[in-house]
Amino acid sequence: MISASEFINPARDAGYNFYTGVPCSFLTPIINGVISDQRLDYVGAASEGEAVAIAVGTWLTGRKTVVMCQNSGLGNAVNPLTSLNHPFRIPTLFITTWRGQPGLGDEPQHQVMGDITERLLETMAIPYDPFPYDSSLVVPALEKAEAAMTETSLPFAFIIKKGDVRNNGLTQTPLPLKPPGKYTDLRDKVERPSRKQVLERFLALVPEKAGIITTTGKCTRELFTLDDREQHFYQVGSMGCAASMGLGVALHTERPVAVLDGDGAALMQMGTFATIGAYAPPGLVHVILDNGVHDSTGGQATVSAHMDFAQVALACGYAAAVSCDSLEGFERALKSAFHGGGPRLIHMRIAPGSMKPLGRPTVTPYDVARRFRDFLSED
Repeated sequence: MISASEFINPARDAGYNFYTGVPCSFLTPIINGVISDQRLDYVGAASEGEAVAIAVGTWLTGRKTVVMCQNSGLGNAVNPLTSLNHPFRIPTLFITTWRGQPGLGDEPQHQVMGDITERLLETMAIPYDPFPYDSSLVVPALEKAEAAMTETSLPFAFIIKKGDVRNNGLTQTPLPLKPPGKYTDLRDKVERPSRKQVLERFLALVPEKAGIITTTGKCTRELFTLDDREQHFYQVGSMGCAASMGLGVALHTERPVAVLDGDGAALMQMGTFATIGAYAPPGLVHVILDNGVHDSTGGQATVSAHMDFAQVALACGYAAAVSCDSLEGFERALKSAFHGGGPRLIHMRIAPGSMKPLGRPTVTPYDVARRFRDFLSED
């Protein structure tokens, strides 16, 4: 058994100063130690998949990251680990617990995941080791993980068991409460424009210094077809994770960051709205292009017609939110969003359908990630 600091301090010396995740009782000592250490940054995520995407966004700003979760949450993390970290070749140090470890008694809900934890990591091609439970093992374990991630540009996992780390308590400063955000209704109730028209207007107005993250599917494909820029990060998988990636980027850069999201994707990870509102990166502009359907899979209806993304964002702590449905309203909303404190949400209702012909990104995901990281690092 080690103290949390016996892991955290060598990890910090190795450059790991950003942590995110979802708590587990086996992780309590590490999470409490990280939160209590003012030298480290920690973002408490609403889900394990969200935590992985936040870490990806943070890595894009040049920082090393650690993701922590219970092994039950590995199921939530499979999507971004396999369709975000793998194609874009983005490493993170992943710490998962081993609830339901074979041969040890535990609650029934942990039995299946306990049996398959190691096999699941192997299936995802994520190498792993036991968490270093003795102080003499910490530095060699970190060095092995670092070497593996340097070689593969993929995650490496430690599996932590009950009692590996002792708890030294928690010192936590609550996130500040914010005044209610401002709502603006710019809906004109006219014929809704196409996504292509909105993206053309967006490209004409977005600042050259802004980082732009697009959700997977037709949005990414249309933006690439219209104009390929180094400031673009084209998400090609990990549906629902664009906003959490944007949060990870926006928390660690002074550049404005725009997320082009879809209604289906935003509905998939609505817990991210609360995380964004709580951590409140001032430069984040969250745009939801809502056509009411899953456009990439045949036009099946989403439930977005029955809810209001702008009011959800305000309830979650966004500084401002706008509803619009015309190009003129969108232009007003976007210009305002880039000149005010954030986070800000623009809920833009658009017509279903996509442009033709429609290409796909020809830049490899690996190159998209590296050129985007280089773009963010420029003065």
